Amino acid sequence: MKKLSRRNWLVVVGVICLLALAFECPLTSIGVRAQSPTVSANSRAVIPATKAPATLAELRSRIDEIVRQPALEPGFFAVKIVSLDSGQTIFEQNANKFVRPASNMKLYTVATAFDRLTPDFHFVTSVYAREKPEDGRVKGDLIIYGRGDPSIAARFNNGDYFKGVNDLADRIVAAGVKRVKGDLVGDESYFNGSPLGSGWEWEDLTWSFGAQVSALTINDNAIDLNVKPGATVGAPVTIVTGPPNASFITIVNHATTSPKELRSDLQIYRGLGANTLEISGTLPLGDAGFVGGVAVPDPALAFVSMLRDSLIKRGVKIDGRLRTVDARSVASLLPRTPPGFASGSIAQFPFEVASLQSPSFREIAAHTLKPSQNQYTELILRTLGRNPQILDASGNTRPLAGGARNVLDDEEAGLQMVRAFLRQAGIGENDVALNDGSGLSRNDLISANTTVQLLMFMSRHKYFAQFREALPIAGVDGTLRTRMRGTPAEGNVRAKTGSLSSVASLSGYVTTAAGEHLVFSMMLNNYPTAAAVRRDSIDSIAILLASFTGKTQ
Repeated sequence: MKKLSRRNWLVVVGVICLLALAFECPLTSIGVRAQSPTVSANSRAVIPATKAPATLAELRSRIDEIVRQPALEPGFFAVKIVSLDSGQTIFEQNANKFVRPASNMKLYTVATAFDRLTPDFHFVTSVYAREKPEDGRVKGDLIIYGRGDPSIAARFNNGDYFKGVNDLADRIVAAGVKRVKGDLVGDESYFNGSPLGSGWEWEDLTWSFGAQVSALTINDNAIDLNVKPGATVGAPVTIVTGPPNASFITIVNHATTSPKELRSDLQIYRGLGANTLEISGTLPLGDAGFVGGVAVPDPALAFVSMLRDSLIKRGVKIDGRLRTVDARSVASLLPRTPPGFASGSIAQFPFEVASLQSPSFREIAAHTLKPSQNQYTELILRTLGRNPQILDASGNTRPLAGGARNVLDDEEAGLQMVRAFLRQAGIGENDVALNDGSGLSRNDLISANTTVQLLMFMSRHKYFAQFREALPIAGVDGTLRTRMRGTPAEGNVRAKTGSLSSVASLSGYVTTAAGEHLVFSMMLNNYPTAAAVRRDSIDSIAILLASFTGKTQ
């Protein structure tokens, strides 16, 4: 096929943004690419017959019919299904082969966090000054010190972009602060290393699903963008952002409205690291336009920009400017090692003016897995790296010494924690290749075997109920909200989806019609996004499992 031009590529981006709403979280784990399908876009999967399978032999035969259909021959399908009740393997194909998991990688990170951090863990954002304010005045800078809280976001506040930062502003005012003589500083130095995940690709970084990882995060470190045609031909397109009037990013609108009979030619561009978003090209009258999320280049600046506006509205005067501090600048007032670790003490910290605590981790886990939120997973991974727990000789957990953990950056330290947890689950280090926490990296490699092993281990874990509750539910919520409706899988299958440009995956739990509990992992690789057959095939197998009326023994 003819190679797509950059202009047409951007049109494809807009279409994918809209389609993502129906398939996965809006742009959370979809690699945006213009790719040519190797099969017809009209190809459909083999859908299970109405009659439910009644014997194990029939169930296996029906699953085999789906995985071996000719339409899937260009791809690579790894499947494993096991009964949690009997321990019997119901079906497997390519189960020990490495595959790219896409967002199924999140299962590994979040399961580790439930074990190491516990469901009751809370992130804390602190507001510091060099000394206690006098008569409502902060003599120097007011420092907002983040520790990776993802919950200061519209997603946690019924779509309100401002509530999280307003809550923090209220706490600052309640502490008596009326004037800041110095700067308002966004300190994101709690995490070290790169703000991007290992193995992420440059074309992901413009969009919300590839947003930077920052210890000081607000509204998923992205802005929601809605571009519609104007009222008349030749008029500028209309642009609405969320939050509105965002001062921390510049939007330049060169796009115009074209006649209704023309095709969309909208172009959206933000250079790597650039603070300017350029909208150009044309949108025809009546066109649906573009709806999607764009990553912001400086999350900490976005945070303190919104906080300054909130403080000013509450009567607080800020004399200085806005600025940010990261771990690379060595400019933070706070030591890298938190209290309770080998080389830190609370006496080293400046005066804490106020603080804001996140919801519990169990709630954050649900907001991570159900919508398949990449950035939250990466924040969780780095938090594991900053709060490491290792097993001692007696099998108990203990903190890793501060001096030892500082050898690694927080992403790699977090991955070490995941590997240590997987060893507890019986998964060897050579059985997986972990590069990031979310699965956006194309270098992650796992297998259906290891994923089923992890899910079986979690089914016996003391926090299994919380882990299971955090998963998307077929036909109900998250990335499965529109899938398998009106089937025995609806309200039954609890599983993590995954989607990249050539990957579709689904791994989780299902209860059969006979009441037997099953665990499964299905990962289809090397198959194009445009083919509906890949999702249909996975869903068809899940529906078969839910409708199975027989027993495995």
